[in-house]
Amino acid sequence: MTEIKENKRGVMKKETTETSQKKLDAPQEDDRPKISFNPFASYKGVFKRFLILYRHVIGLIVGGQIAQVNALPEHKRKGLHSPFSRTTAFFLKIFIKKELRKQPFEVQLRRRLEILGPTYIKLGQIMAIREDILPRLITDELKQLLDKLPEIPFEYILGIIEKSLKRPVSEMFVYIDEHPVGTASIAQVHLATTVNAEKVVLKVIKPHIRETILSDIKLLKILGNVLAIIIPQYQPKTIINEFCRYTEKEVDLTYEADHSDMFTANFVDYQDVVFTKIYREYSSEDVLCMEFFDGVKPNDPTIFELYDKEEIHKVVDLGTGSIIKMLYQDGFFHADLHAGNLIVLPGPKVGFIDVGMVGRFDDKIKRNMLYYFYYLVNGDIENAAKFLFSMATLGKNGDGIGFKRAVTDLANRFALQAAYGNFSIAKLILESISIGAKYRVFFPVEMTLMVKALVTFEGVGLFLDPTLDIPSVSKKHI
Repeated sequence: MTEIKENKRGVMKKETTETSQKKLDAPQEDDRPKISFNPFASYKGVFKRFLILYRHVIGLIVGGQIAQVNALPEHKRKGLHSPFSRTTAFFLKIFIKKELRKQPFEVQLRRRLEILGPTYIKLGQIMAIREDILPRLITDELKQLLDKLPEIPFEYILGIIEKSLKRPVSEMFVYIDEHPVGTASIAQVHLATTVNAEKVVLKVIKPHIRETILSDIKLLKILGNVLAIIIPQYQPKTIINEFCRYTEKEVDLTYEADHSDMFTANFVDYQDVVFTKIYREYSSEDVLCMEFFDGVKPNDPTIFELYDKEEIHKVVDLGTGSIIKMLYQDGFFHADLHAGNLIVLPGPKVGFIDVGMVGRFDDKIKRNMLYYFYYLVNGDIENAAKFLFSMATLGKNGDGIGFKRAVTDLANRFALQAAYGNFSIAKLILESISIGAKYRVFFPVEMTLMVKALVTFEGVGLFLDPTLDIPSVSKKHI
C-alpha cells in the first residue's frame, strides 16, 4: 500500500507501508510550496511572445523559399536555371538553423510549432484536420505533432489544488498518486481517493499555462488578419479563429465539467452508455475531479478475454449508436474522440471520457448532416452529394458544379469497392471534404471533427469485429 507523508519542506511524497493508506498530512501553512515553477518562463508576456512569434514566422517564410529551391529537379539547380531563386536561397540559408535548412516546408512548419510550445502545437493539431483547406503534405506532417511535455513536480500540483479549491488537500483527499497517469500541454492527470473513499481522477491545469495561451491567442488573431491578406486561399483567419474558440475553453475546466453533465443528460435513457460523474465540490477552473472508470480500452487485446462474442457485438452496437446519436440527433458530440477516450465497463457498458473538446451542429447543419449520412449509407449518391454541398461555403471563384461532379465520381468509386467489402464511410467523407479545396468549396470545422469521430468508430469496430459491415450497422441507427 502507499501513504503520502510530509517531508521537511512540506512536500507530499509517497512512501511504502504495510498498513492501509492513511489520510494525507496537510503541509503547514508557512511551509506550503508556492507555485513558482514556470516551464514557460521564456514565453512570458505578450510583447516577448510577439518577438518570438515574429522570428519564427519570418524564419518560416525564408525557410519556405529555401525549401522551394531544394525541391527543384536536379537539372534546374545547375547552370543558369532559376538564378534569382537559387542566389536568394544561398544567402538566406545562413539565417536558418542547420537542422531545418534541408527540410521540406511542411517539416519546418511542424518543428517551429513544436518549438513555439503548447499553444502552437494545438494550433497545428487543428490545422492537421483541415484537409479541406490545406495541402495533404502539410496535414499529414502536422498529424505527427506530439502533445507531450515533461511532467510538473508533484508539490506544485498540490499547491494548485489547494489554491484553486481554497482548502487543504487533506480535507478533500486521503490519497493522491504523485506519478501522473497523463501529462499533456495544458493539464496533468493524477489518480486520487476522496475523503469519502471514492476513487477519482484529478485533472489539473499546469501553472502559468493559461496566461501563456491567452497571450498567444491575442497574437494569433492579429497574425490571422495579416495572413488572410498574404495567403487567403488557405483560409488562415478561419482556422485561427476556430482554434482560438476551442482553446479558450480548454484552459477553463468548468467547461469540461459542463460538457460531461450535458452528455449525461442527453443519454439519461441509455443505461449502457455512461459519462464521467463530476465532483463539483472538488472542481474549479483549474481542477477537475472526475469519477474513475475501471474498465478496458476497446483496442486492448485483453477485451477478448473479458467478453464473449455476443458482448463484443453489443459494445460495437452501443458505440455506433452513441456516436450517431451525438452527431445527428443531439448535434452535440465528443470532438476529440479516439480509442484512448473510450472505456469498456462491466456489463458491458461503453464509457466516454475527456470531453473537454466538443463539436456542435446547429439545427440546419444537423438536419443536412443527417440526410447526407442517411443517403450515403443507403447508396443514394446523387442526394448525398446534394446535401454535402448544402453545408459548404463557396469561396471566391469557387466551382460548385465541378465539386458536386467530383464528389459523385468519388462516391461511385467507393461504391464499387463496397462490393468487395472494402468501404470506409469516414474515408469517403474525408476525401469528399478534401476535394473542396481544389474547387474553392469550404466546410465548417465541425465537419472534420465529425469525421474524426467516425474514424474512431470504424477503427475500433473493425478491431473488435474484422467482419463488421459498417454501412449496415450504420443504417440500423440512422
